[in-house]
Amino acid sequence: MTNSWMAAGVAATLGLAPATMGTTSPFGVAAAAVPGAVSAPGAPGVDEQYLPADKAGLVTSRTTGSKVWATVQSTGGLGEIFYPTLGGPGARALRFVVADRHGHATLAASSATVTVRTSLTDERSLSFRQTFTAGDGSWRLTASYVTDPAHDTVLVDLDLDGRGRDLYAIYDPALANTRGNDSGHTASVAPAAGRNGTDVLVATDGDVSSALAASPAIRAASSGYAQTSDGLTDLLADGRMDWRYREAGPGNLVQTAALAPRVTLALGFGSPSTTATGNATRSGRSGGESSAIFAATSSLRSGFGRVSGLYRSGWGRYLAGLRQPPASVSGAAGRRLYRVSTMVLAASEDKTHPGAYVAAPASPWAFGRDDPSGPYHLVWSRDLYQIATGLLAAGDRAGATRALHFLFTVQQKPDGSFPQNSQVDGAPVWGGLQLDEVALPIVLAYQLGRTDPDTWSHVRRAADFLLGFTQDGFAAPWTPQERWENQSGWSPGTIAAEIAGLVCAASLARANGDPAASARYLATADSWRARLKSWTVTSTGPYSPKPYFLRLTKDGNPDAGTTYPIGDSGPAAADQRSVVDPSFLELVRLGVLPASDPDIRNTLSVIDAQLGVDTPNGFFWHRASFDGYGEKADGSPWDYGLPDGSLLTRGRAWPLLNGERGEYQLAAGSRSAARTQLATMTRATSPTAMLPEQVWDQYPPATAPGTPTFSATPLTWAHAQFIRLAWNVQTGKILEQPAAAADRYRS
Repeated sequence: MTNSWMAAGVAATLGLAPATMGTTSPFGVAAAAVPGAVSAPGAPGVDEQYLPADKAGLVTSRTTGSKVWATVQSTGGLGEIFYPTLGGPGARALRFVVADRHGHATLAASSATVTVRTSLTDERSLSFRQTFTAGDGSWRLTASYVTDPAHDTVLVDLDLDGRGRDLYAIYDPALANTRGNDSGHTASVAPAAGRNGTDVLVATDGDVSSALAASPAIRAASSGYAQTSDGLTDLLADGRMDWRYREAGPGNLVQTAALAPRVTLALGFGSPSTTATGNATRSGRSGGESSAIFAATSSLRSGFGRVSGLYRSGWGRYLAGLRQPPASVSGAAGRRLYRVSTMVLAASEDKTHPGAYVAAPASPWAFGRDDPSGPYHLVWSRDLYQIATGLLAAGDRAGATRALHFLFTVQQKPDGSFPQNSQVDGAPVWGGLQLDEVALPIVLAYQLGRTDPDTWSHVRRAADFLLGFTQDGFAAPWTPQERWENQSGWSPGTIAAEIAGLVCAASLARANGDPAASARYLATADSWRARLKSWTVTSTGPYSPKPYFLRLTKDGNPDAGTTYPIGDSGPAAADQRSVVDPSFLELVRLGVLPASDPDIRNTLSVIDAQLGVDTPNGFFWHRASFDGYGEKADGSPWDYGLPDGSLLTRGRAWPLLNGERGEYQLAAGSRSAARTQLATMTRATSPTAMLPEQVWDQYPPATAPGTPTFSATPLTWAHAQFIRLAWNVQTGKILEQPAAAADRYRS
């Protein structure tokens, strides 16, 4: 990262500032160091948002008994660590500092003085290593990350190469998915009778605890408050660990451990429901604290080598149970992305609530300020449909079946609808309603061949909801929100899902002896298809003299110049005829219209001209006209509540749209063109084969177009789309296209 705006943004996000001497912290906040004090001063400290969402890796074991996930920061160290579910972080960050014993300390993170290289050490497991190198070559630090399949522990193997250098760990907990309510202390744990105690840094919020331990043991420990009495502030001031507070909290806790240069670090988590045995349970500690200490110390006793071997073999067994990468993903990079994609999907499933696959293990931009943390580690039924079809294509039918079970038995509401999104336990979060999210679970049930009476009861409720839905004087197929979640209206993409959903529901109704319901669903689907273009295709738009599909219409009259605010700082009054997006391709993918439809073909030309982005990594597309969901023009983060018409933010290009275009090209008979989309998606990844939500376009000019932005990474929908396209290209057809719809509407 060489651009000044990037360096400033990274420094601000990491909480960095130029080091200064004395008792004032680098942030201008009085550190108020008290020699010999037990309790840290400066409560409650400063709230710091979660780290950038462009994760370089996701680490978790294949075992359901180990309920911990760690994200690898592209700038260095670990970002959000999730425990006990994937629905909320248990930690904000685990990072490292190197000091030279001459008054200087450096945070091991991308900067003008440190380079960071993250690598996937084994493409058959989610195993990652980071190498931090000082710009002057005076030291190098390697960090390897895994989680323990047998315990709720993150293990980090650290090796510092540098004469006269000291190593420190900086741990920032966010237990119970809150950043400002953690309490911490140094606990002494005796590993065996007659031995001296070993220091462990314990943090607690309510019933949830963490324990940071090391082998060799932690040399010095401190618990303080962020930016006032924490170890990072202390070390950056003069390169020494002067503050050694035994306890702090509640507040914005940060814990610091002085380590041996070659060390294994264990971060264990626990709650009263976790079983713990041994010395910890006899100490009189709380159940969560005892469990966390037991997890960390047990993993250390096993050792990094043994744990990492078990971790890798677990992922190896999972991959061995899947279909091997198809020949359509040629080259080492393509095969690596394919395998990583299957593992990212599997890793994105919560281990307490089977079938709850989240959208991404990250909180991009302003979402990182949320406390408790929310997006993107929520479950959207649309994303879950995309993930399930990817799992099904890869050969993980069991995973796709768990996803359907979650949709129908956990997430579906009594009226048959689905929430806009939910926690991993099914509790609704945002209050919107998107009718494609009601329809796509029906399509998934059909694809899985679920004709049993119980599944049919859920399908019937969803289909009946579509038939009877009204709001604000409108009726389906009008939707309160379409798939980009900020507009209501008649959307061709949503209508495609609704039609396909009803046709699939009709098939399942017949299989369950309900011909009357089948007839109702088909009659409505046929009616909506017959009126589809009258709602969504304009003949008077500015982009072509020929008819083309719009993103949506507000009034069902596509030839009218009705205006609406785009949102996300976009135009305050855009003519609906000037707003297009690629979602109309769902009409082809779901079998509602043929690829040869003249309006479909003409709209492709409009989309390429209006939304296309040509980059050195290939041709990409923005998701919609005037889209503002992305970084600002200078690359700084997107934010909430920017004024309509300010045009401060810009949505960049979305690689998952290449997958959708490839599926269309396959339907149109061009397998070679579809194969090109696979190659373009492969080039859009991070160095560790993580697919982002967005890649840079031409703004800001100094950034490499076609490379990942700071958007949510890895995005599960994008990885699912890659897997699906790979198998579609291999077989020469759209495997997830519901035959019931394609057969009914085949021209």
